[in-house]
Amino acid sequence: MQALSAKSAIASAVASAKPQSRQGRQAVVVRAQNQEVDRRAVLGGLAAAAAISTASPSQAAYGDAARVFAGNVTNKSGFVPYAGEGFAVLIPSKWNPSKEQDFPGTVLRYEDNGDSVNNLVVLVQKVGKNSIEELGSPDKFLSDNAYLLGESTSFTSPTLSEGGFAPNKAAAASVLDVQEATDKKGKKYYKYYLLTRTIDGNEGGRHQLIAATVANGDLYLLKVQSGDKRWFKGAKKEAEGAWNSFTVV
Repeated sequence: MQALSAKSAIASAVASAKPQSRQGRQAVVVRAQNQEVDRRAVLGGLAAAAAISTASPSQAAYGDAARVFAGNVTNKSGFVPYAGEGFAVLIPSKWNPSKEQDFPGTVLRYEDNGDSVNNLVVLVQKVGKNSIEELGSPDKFLSDNAYLLGESTSFTSPTLSEGGFAPNKAAAASVLDVQEATDKKGKKYYKYYLLTRTIDGNEGGRHQLIAATVANGDLYLLKVQSGDKRWFKGAKKEAEGAWNSFTVV
């Protein structure tokens, strides 16, 4: 892991718009037009990335948060900047590194100190493409990567718990928002906001925020998850802050 300069981190900021809440149970897909929205307010914490001490991937992955973030662990914004190899992201200050490898290509995983249901992962996978568009439309990309949401996932309206399914499997994923955003260098990102519900009804559903792009032949993907019960108790701000800050250089 190498520290990114403040200049490159801010210059690579992604243009995005916050997902809007949707009423009702019907799945809704919204396309956001490409637009250049300045997110310096969100990414301002990344200016401190230049001062981050260099740490090995094992230190970043296995809990040496103080070493990774140096003196920034008490950041009053509620986030601390993380500079990885080729990407940067703001991490909620109360989250800790985790050893778990949820998916192939996991290079970073953090989870909430109070509840591991709230977590984020960054994946880097070799795809041999030059842009996210070469992997298909936003709909196709999401369908091809449905494994990120759990087994037996269908993109429909959320359903109540039903018999005949194993616990902790996703029964349905409601697509609440889909965005296509372009950064100042012309790099396109696909962004998704979904609500998944498990067959056993655990947590009353889970909010899933995904951001993905391609650079130098690799797919970079961030997935942030938050339990529904905690979404309106502060977890929403944490999840969206991380989601909107994800930057690939």
